[in-house]
Amino acid sequence: MVKHIILWRLRSELSEAEKQEKALAIKAGLEGLKGQIPGLIDIHVQATGRLETSNADIMLDSTLESFDALKGYAVHPAHVAVADGIVRPNTELRTCLDYIMD
Repeated sequence: MVKHIILWRLRSELSEAEKQEKALAIKAGLEGLKGQIPGLIDIHVQATGRLETSNADIMLDSTLESFDALKGYAVHPAHVAVADGIVRPNTELRTCLDYIMD
């Protein structure tokens, strides 16, 4: 199995209310992918409860069956629609860690 973890920072020009709204929309969009993409076992987005010691606003934690499933997820039309429609327009920094689970 493969873990796919992403951290995003929301655009700095967004107000705090807009950041909260966008974070919840990103969560809904990404978590809505469960059951739509072959090989996607689990997907969770942490979009609330951020402590002031954090330097990211949102975390995606997903589990896929294999590296091939991860590559398929990246280009799957449902994922691309969420990424292009709500994630990319509202984030300014993305950090990714993909790894094979022990």
